[in-house]
Amino acid sequence: MTQITIATHNGNFHADDVFSIAALKYIFPEFNLVRTRNLEIINNADLVIDVGGEYDPEKGRFDHHQRGGAGQRENGIPYSSFGLIWQKYGLEICENDENVAQSIDNGLVSTIDAIDCGHVEGVSQGISLSQTISMFNPTWQEESNFDRCFDEAVEFASRVLARFIAAASGGINAKALVAEAIEKAQDPRVIVLDKYIPWKRTVHALSEQALYMVYPSTTGQWRIQTVPVEPGSFEDRKSLPAPWAGLSDQALKDVTQLDDAMFCHNGLFIAGAESFESTMKMAAMALAYQG
Repeated sequence: MTQITIATHNGNFHADDVFSIAALKYIFPEFNLVRTRNLEIINNADLVIDVGGEYDPEKGRFDHHQRGGAGQRENGIPYSSFGLIWQKYGLEICENDENVAQSIDNGLVSTIDAIDCGHVEGVSQGISLSQTISMFNPTWQEESNFDRCFDEAVEFASRVLARFIAAASGGINAKALVAEAIEKAQDPRVIVLDKYIPWKRTVHALSEQALYMVYPSTTGQWRIQTVPVEPGSFEDRKSLPAPWAGLSDQALKDVTQLDDAMFCHNGLFIAGAESFESTMKMAAMALAYQG
């Protein structure tokens, strides 16, 4: 099989062209990458990314720098080359799971698009993934090759994209299990999971009563964790009992009268015991506590 040729611009690179190439590795295991601004080479390439002044997915052209750009999402975020590639190939990359593909667009692709296009409204402050990719470019003090640095950035972006896909898939697949646990709960205020899975968004979407989550840790013991008032919040619907704060081992055993109590975080949002039975007793104490 003849390798296709993918062209993108040379010189300084950004997150959109780097992630575009990382994404295309899912579709084309082998290809010839050319970084150039030579129009003859660009015109003869099979796919052209972030250069060339043309957007036509049927012809394999994915630039957004032309007058008028290449369109925007319903929320107003314009498409950069990464967004254009994701529109074309994202569903295939995510094995035809529309929920995963959309989650990746919401959480990764659209943010990179927004920063690349200068659409900063709603983009969180601080060091961004786009800035991190830009730092792979050689500085003026370094005698380094842009193409080699680009390859290093693509390798990094490939790993990041793979983890975003895995995380999105895991979160989406966990929804049904969390919903089932909510349905089966003997007390709607205490939700028991057979294993730890992402639960916060599903619990907030489906249960206004849930106060505590109980689940096994990766080391075999059990945990009780508070449900925050909303995802990302540090405020809980109901904290664990104040007398437990920061205690561990014998000190916590004395307070709880549980001979296998292990610890309680000083922030009163998580605690643990060796057994499921003791952790459920901790949940009962937490429910009854008036502080």
